[in-house]
Amino acid sequence: MVGAVAVVVGAGGGIGSAFVDALGASGRFDRIHALARRPGANEDRILHGPIDITDEASIAAAAGRLGEPVDLVLVATGWLHDAGHMPERALRDLEPAALARSFAVNTIGPALLLKHFAPLLPKDRRAVIAMLSARVGSISDNRTGGWYGYRASKAALNMIIRSAAIELRRTRPEAICVALHPGTVDTSLSAPFQGRVPPERLFGADRAARQLLAVIDDLTLEASGRIFAWDGKEIDP
Repeated sequence: MVGAVAVVVGAGGGIGSAFVDALGASGRFDRIHALARRPGANEDRILHGPIDITDEASIAAAAGRLGEPVDLVLVATGWLHDAGHMPERALRDLEPAALARSFAVNTIGPALLLKHFAPLLPKDRRAVIAMLSARVGSISDNRTGGWYGYRASKAALNMIIRSAAIELRRTRPEAICVALHPGTVDTSLSAPFQGRVPPERLFGADRAARQLLAVIDDLTLEASGRIFAWDGKEIDP
């Protein structure tokens, strides 16, 4: 991807910010567009810009500002909990507002990103759109239940990625669209749930970003529409 252009959505911190740093250090991109709700200041080859994935007008405006083909789109957004809501442990914990937020951030936002950013992919060379999903979004891997909103919204995201990959194959035959599971990353999203994670499976954001970029480098066209973990192993839907 020498001389290529990359976009990172969710570049305001955590693994998104680590993606920007890793891509910048690689020297493989002429420009890296780092998009976040609160963007930083422009740096050498790194152009910061605003985006709100819960607002389609904001997504469309961010895509419109690019004005050039994009070879790599990384979507590092997600919502699991906040001060007023923790993942549901049982059906009695379900709340309409929390479910709606889970789908707004984890499913609808990424779907609209695909709508507006997929047309920016080149038609004549390899390009990748990769979105952070989660192993708990796998229906076949669900053995413990709970976490209803997060599981369901990530499962829905996986289906949207699958459908988008099929559509992209018709118009951009060298494009790859995948979901990626980063493992447990030491960020605020996972902070309340790290107690049972073995130290060797708790990744810093920098390491998580490097691992996922290595997975992306190895993707073939046959991988499009599928889900891969940080170690390159496929996850069943």
